[in-house]
Amino acid sequence: MKTSTLLKWITGGLEIFLGIPIIGGMVIVSLAWAPLWIMLGLHIVTLIFSSREHTKIHGSILGIITSVVGFIPFVGMVMHLITGIILLVDAAGSKNA
Repeated sequence: MKTSTLLKWITGGLEIFLGIPIIGGMVIVSLAWAPLWIMLGLHIVTLIFSSREHTKIHGSILGIITSVVGFIPFVGMVMHLITGIILLVDAAGSKNA
């Protein structure tokens, strides 16, 4: 399995978790928005690996945008869910190499 694919599974799962109504918001607020910064870093790392391995990068770019606007209550929740779904579908569709 490519490193970028593994990172997409991880970031996609975390995005879905952060998009869960109430629970994801509580985690983000209780940790003083640190999860958004952590996710921003993970999405940048995933983008770099995806670029080097010539795999799709749109999920990581959307993840970076989501990390920036994730502090907006309902917009952030929807963006986390959309980003998570895109990353998981992309990871599931990638070829093993």
